[in-house]
Amino acid sequence: MKLLFDENLSPRLVDDLSLPFPESQHAHDLGLGGRSDGELWNFAKAHGFAIVSKDSDFIERSVLDTHPPKVIWVRLGNCSTRDVSKLLHSHQEQISTFLQDPSATSLLLGR
Repeated sequence: MKLLFDENLSPRLVDDLSLPFPESQHAHDLGLGGRSDGELWNFAKAHGFAIVSKDSDFIERSVLDTHPPKVIWVRLGNCSTRDVSKLLHSHQEQISTFLQDPSATSLLLGR
């Protein structure tokens, strides 16, 4: 499965994580910058992406939607892109396992 980085995360993460998650994209690169959470959600659902965000709205939405796209919630607060990249790289195996588990819908990383 591919990662779709929400616009609250840096587009540089696509390159930073290109080895472990080569099909990943950023919302801006797909013309989804400035779109609603619902539009991003529907795009991810339709195209097989897991959403990566620092926004808790997607986690909350995953509870309400019976067949959501997978959501990875980065819980680091105010931090650098490098901090986010390190977190995702250090949890690469956990993320891969999560993405392959058909029953898992959300993964919380960070604090």
